[in-house]
Order: sequence, then C-alpha cells, then structure tokens
Amino acid sequence: MNCQKSLDLAYKIRLHALEMTSRGGTSHIASIFSMADLVAVLYADVLRYDPRNPRMPGRDRLLLSKGHAGAGIYAALAESGFFPVEELLTHCQNGSRLSGHVSHKGVPGVEASTGSLGQGLPMAMGMAMAAKLNHEDHRIYCIIGDGECDEGAIWESALIAHQYKLDNFIVTIDFNKIQSLAPVEETIALEPLDEKWRAFGWHVIRVDGHDHEALHRAYEEARGAMGGGKPVVVIADTVKGKGVSFMEHSVLWHYRTARGEEYEAALKELEAGKP
Repeated sequence: MNCQKSLDLAYKIRLHALEMTSRGGTSHIASIFSMADLVAVLYADVLRYDPRNPRMPGRDRLLLSKGHAGAGIYAALAESGFFPVEELLTHCQNGSRLSGHVSHKGVPGVEASTGSLGQGLPMAMGMAMAAKLNHEDHRIYCIIGDGECDEGAIWESALIAHQYKLDNFIVTIDFNKIQSLAPVEETIALEPLDEKWRAFGWHVIRVDGHDHEALHRAYEEARGAMGGGKPVVVIADTVKGKGVSFMEHSVLWHYRTARGEEYEAALKELEAGKP
C-alpha cells in the first residue's frame, strides 16, 4: 500500500498549523498534531470531493466536531486545492475568513462551523439522516475528540444513529488521552471505549491513529460495512502533540502557542521527521 500522498499531506498540515497558530497567536497546536494523520488520510485517499466544485451534490461531507483544531482542516483544504496555500498565513488575522475555530463562512470545503463541543456530531448525524431520507449515496464523516465524549449530546446522537440505521455515517474519535486541563482518565474515564460504542449498536474499528497503512485499512473496512445497517466508529489511538517531542503527552500544549525558541525547536523536529 502506497501511503506517500497521505504522509506528505500530514507533514504539510503540521508545518502549516505550527506557523498559522504562531503567527495568529492562537492555541490548540497539540490537538491539531494528534489528528493530522487522520485528516491527511481522509483528504488524500478517502473522501470524495472536487475542489473546483466545493458544493458538488455527490461529495462526501466531513465535519470537524472538535472545531478548536480548525487550522488543521484549513491546511488540508488549501493543500487539496480549495483555496490558495498562501491564504493560510492570514489565519486569525483581522479581516481573515480563517478563524480560530473552524468556520464555513466564505471558506470553500468547510461544511459547518463548529467549536461548541458535542454539537458537531449531531449536525453530522442530521446530514446522514437527510442523505438516507433523500436516497443519496454520499457518506458523512465526523471527527470528534475524546474529551468531547463527556458531552451527553455525543451519546444521544450515538443512540439515534443506531436507531435509524445510519450506515452512511463514519465517526472518527481522536483518542489522544488528554483534555483541555487534565488527562481524560482523571477527568471522566472513557475506557473501555470500544465496548461502549459497540453496546450502542455501532460497528467499531480501533486503530493506531498515526499508522497510515492501518488507517487506510480501517477506512476501507468502514466503507465495506456501509449498507450493513450500522453506523461506524473508528477509534484512533493518538498522541497529543504528535511530531514534536516536547509537546507530546503534555497538557500544557492544549493552549500554549509556540513562539521564539519553542517555535524554532518545533519546526526543526517536524522538518527532521519529513517522510
């Protein structure tokens, strides 16, 4: 399996996001890094879309429910041809359409504005339900955070998606084990997470969220399960801050902005890990 395209995209997402958040003075870089490989595989090899026609009726829809990591989506969209890569440098600047939390306002390729945790998943579920009712064959993808699974709306949506047999719906959990202020297990323990989703009637796939070959296989399995009457959840075990050693496994980098020596050190590590 040739994963070079997605590996290259993941590398570019991390580079762009580091510069974007540093220039704009924003945070959540560690949250972006943990999901970069997931986003890269989806945009490089899984999603059906046309950057020349962003509202193409038959396109797959991707919603980022953990909207605070929106810089990662903007980077993927720019590298996929939806708008010029140079525009990424305006992120969170006055007058820019690229806000800190992902926004669909004027941004081609973004399906919905998100950021209030727990709300993106039910929006995506509604899209999946509408597609079913209208006999449309596009797929709905949604990326959620692990801390976001503390929200009741997540589990209500999980129940409803199973009730209505939304087998056109694929949810990915960025399970990086750290919430905004503390490790997940110290806040509200989620394990056994796969058993919980299975008990809610979902087809469950668990995978290393940084292994591109494994991710490709997981999404192939997810697509193969479509039509089987169950929604699909891909639980991706990830590392918060993946790619920069001093950011990895650190609560601090949920909100911290890399500047000066920290920026240069992070950039050096990312460049050293170029695929």
